[in-house]
Amino acid sequence: MLVLIVFSFVAGIVTILSPCILPILPIILSSSTDTTGKRRPFGVVVGFVLSFTFFTLFLSTIVRLSGIPAESLRFLSIFILIAFGLSLLVPAFQVFLESLFARLSRFAPNVQNRRGFGGGVIVGLSLGLLWTPCVGPILASVISLALSGTVTAQAVIITLAYSIGTAVPMFIIMQAGSRALQKVPGLVKNTGKIQKAFGVLMILTAIGIFFNIDRKFQSFILDTFPQYGVGLTKLEDNEAVKKELAKVNENPMDETQIGKPMSDVVAKGPLAPEIIAGGQWLNSEPLRLSELRGKVVLVDFWTYSCINCQRTFPYLRDWWEKYKDDGLVIIGVHSPEFEFEKDVDNVREAAADFDLTYPIVQDNDFATWRAYSNRYWPAKYFIDKDGIIRGTHFGEGAYDESEKLIQKLLSETGSDISQEIDNPEYEIYSRTPEIYLGSKRYNGQNYINLEGDYIQSDEYLAFQKGAQLSLNFEAKNVYLVMNPTEESARVDVYLDGEFLKSVEVTSDSLYELVNLEAPGKHELKLEFPDGNIRLFAFTFG
Repeated sequence: MLVLIVFSFVAGIVTILSPCILPILPIILSSSTDTTGKRRPFGVVVGFVLSFTFFTLFLSTIVRLSGIPAESLRFLSIFILIAFGLSLLVPAFQVFLESLFARLSRFAPNVQNRRGFGGGVIVGLSLGLLWTPCVGPILASVISLALSGTVTAQAVIITLAYSIGTAVPMFIIMQAGSRALQKVPGLVKNTGKIQKAFGVLMILTAIGIFFNIDRKFQSFILDTFPQYGVGLTKLEDNEAVKKELAKVNENPMDETQIGKPMSDVVAKGPLAPEIIAGGQWLNSEPLRLSELRGKVVLVDFWTYSCINCQRTFPYLRDWWEKYKDDGLVIIGVHSPEFEFEKDVDNVREAAADFDLTYPIVQDNDFATWRAYSNRYWPAKYFIDKDGIIRGTHFGEGAYDESEKLIQKLLSETGSDISQEIDNPEYEIYSRTPEIYLGSKRYNGQNYINLEGDYIQSDEYLAFQKGAQLSLNFEAKNVYLVMNPTEESARVDVYLDGEFLKSVEVTSDSLYELVNLEAPGKHELKLEFPDGNIRLFAFTFG
């Protein structure tokens, strides 16, 4: 645990050198020019640390429980930053804000007396909500837990350490700017003009964030300076951190580690959590595990646009056909990764396309996902006739071992199992990781170049007509989750500079862009002649 805290703190400090800090630097610098007191930088730091920690861990839960869109909170933060920019630009507006804080001092007496501390806190709170860091493996692991609604004391401490580390260079920058304005004669003489200039800069920055221009600027910097920020997260890539992360992500119900033979995992484990009621069922009436005693149950967590999940479908279909009459029940728990996957009609269509005829339950609120403390797509839980978890497997592979475990559990029910195990050989060709394109989980800095007009939201990149995306990859197959904003959209695919094909995007789904005879290193270029399209994530095979 101490290892993760130390590395998170250091990772936060070096974030000041990364390209993702650039969009908020003008706001940080602007906070150093405020004349309402020396405590303003302290307020910004406190507000940022509290806000970033809180919203990183709990924003998904807040949106889910309150129904308030995350964009609404983002717009409120942008409005606050514009207001503080105006206070630097227009003295009368600054007087208004100070009178507002004076009224608030009846509820929080220290706000007025700390001369700028309260205003700094509000600016910091807004920054913490708006900022999207270039995260390494430690914070990425914590964020993945938070997305599923699982927040532990460890996650809070790690995120707090990261945010404090990030705040340290911010504070130094603000203090240095403030002292320069107080001691450098040329700056002291022009303090008023400098304040107004930074007020304009703060307003323009907030407006730029509203229109996602900050993301375009960041992409421009990366296109111009491809090596900028490269390797900053590698300090977390060591065995000590990996060992501790394995503990943080440990599933209390895991009876195997990834890749451990399923046939070795037959000891009695914990009682399987119930499938949480409330989600819509496909191919079946609602089922309860307590009513399936005497049968063997395979609970499979999946999401339909996930290529890793799709590669497991042939094996699941085969097991369902071979063993359903012997007492096997497969329950597919569809826990959506993207918003469009929450639409039950999309899930129904996907199930039909993939010929999935076993029971499926929609888990839009991740209720069953959290009940199982699950972390992966796909994930399989093997449950015996007494409702006990006897084995798990995460990701692809281990198909022979999984089927052997199914046969063993069925034999314990008295079934005479004689089917031969003959699953196709499983191979992995890709060396390029899955790449998310939305700002919330963007990790394409070292792989992707963008040209033309586009808008980046939390989940996707939306391209305008004539825009282009280039991608360097090493794999045999390339897949891309896309949806059209109108009835359809065309994507022109080029491989190593040569036109390969056009893909017609007509629905929210995963599309195959490249299918090579052998894996290798290549450059992929996509052009969007229609422009009405959204891109969510690349996966490789």
